[in-house]
Amino acid sequence: MILIVDDDNAVRASLNFLLRKSGYETAEAEDPQGALAAIAGKIPSLCILDMNFSRATSGEEGLALLKQIKTDYPDLPVILITAWGSISLAVKGMKLGASDFITKPWNNDFLLASVKTILHLSQQDGSPDTATYDRTGLNQLYNFESIIGSDEKLLEVLRIAGKVSSTDASVLILGESGTGKEIVAEAIHANSRRKNGPFIKVNLGGIHTELFESEMFGHKKGAFTGAIQNRVGRFELAHEGTIFLDEIGDIDAASQVKLLRVLQDRSFEALGTSIPRTADFRLISATNQDLARKVASGQFREDLFYRINLISLYLPPLRERRKDIPLLVQFFADNIKQLYERPELQISPAAMNWLQALPWPGNIRELKNLVERTVLVTTHDSLEIGDFQRHYELSPRQAETITLPAVGTVTLEEMEKSMINRAMQFHQGNISKVARSLGLSRGALYRRLEKYGLPYETSQ
Repeated sequence: MILIVDDDNAVRASLNFLLRKSGYETAEAEDPQGALAAIAGKIPSLCILDMNFSRATSGEEGLALLKQIKTDYPDLPVILITAWGSISLAVKGMKLGASDFITKPWNNDFLLASVKTILHLSQQDGSPDTATYDRTGLNQLYNFESIIGSDEKLLEVLRIAGKVSSTDASVLILGESGTGKEIVAEAIHANSRRKNGPFIKVNLGGIHTELFESEMFGHKKGAFTGAIQNRVGRFELAHEGTIFLDEIGDIDAASQVKLLRVLQDRSFEALGTSIPRTADFRLISATNQDLARKVASGQFREDLFYRINLISLYLPPLRERRKDIPLLVQFFADNIKQLYERPELQISPAAMNWLQALPWPGNIRELKNLVERTVLVTTHDSLEIGDFQRHYELSPRQAETITLPAVGTVTLEEMEKSMINRAMQFHQGNISKVARSLGLSRGALYRRLEKYGLPYETSQ
């Protein structure tokens, strides 16, 4: 049963008709007291709550009711309804535990999709509990063949991704560059009811502010200088499919407002026209930035953050799932073996251990590039540490990923000893290479090795 709480008879009647026509049982309340009494009599599956009541148009009464509901019935999902100009109220409501918010006038299809999604997420529709499923079990339920790995941190991501894939819930994928956010987004789409529809990728970081509307909403021929033909926007291309907004943390303030408006009700206008268009799409976003911090600093709209963040997934960096490195290396190598007809190609255990110990600031992308580059330029079929090492040393290092310890926690000598020790391990004790990588002479390196009591081979 869905409880509708609104002081406007017309709104309640409209929602009642819409929901009952779609097969849902409904109940009504016109004020907070009636709402609490109705819930106490029979706990609904979902509550749709208007933020404003006639006696207090500030929305505070609605917030107070929401807070009371979430205190007494923390598992009861609530969808808020608010006017466009009162979205700040909805943001406050999301912080208090609301599941979603809809703006007036609402789009019927979008509202029904939200209801279906929230009910599915709260009830799971009898779907199996995957909390203890290993990779084999997950593979039997979902199509995740494009995602390589069995580390527990990755499996937790897949368990959640699998459960939400059958819904239309907006998903925000977080993680460093190169962790595979786009692959996960594609996997969610492939396991959804929209899998036969389009999957439209958009790199928001690469779209200039002045081109945002044309790129995303489309334009009519002659809408501006250079518009020599009609263009279909990305949202329209994603109709009945999924749109993947990568690097969403990079868009400017003006584009954030435009994006929020289309995400509210799935409607937009192409440049050069005044005719509203609608699109039915599922939203998946991704970023390597800390959006919560950007919200706190005012760089990212809080209402947009809550709109894209119904479900969030965090992809761990490769250094936190080292057990998956051999699986990934073998996967990349097998692809090259097949492509270039080198069936005897293999990677030695020592080389695999060496690869597994590297920091990989560029994550899976960096690992893939190194494996492919090494295989392509190597003529022999048994790859050793040296084969990979030569090409790894040619890779540009990402200085921005280095995290220094807090001041006062370690001494300079301790840091120097640690750096030398890491260089010795990386270069397998080769004194010349270690010295060169640290910017030291061989003699200076020997003196430091003696000073810190670090072992080394005199023959090196």
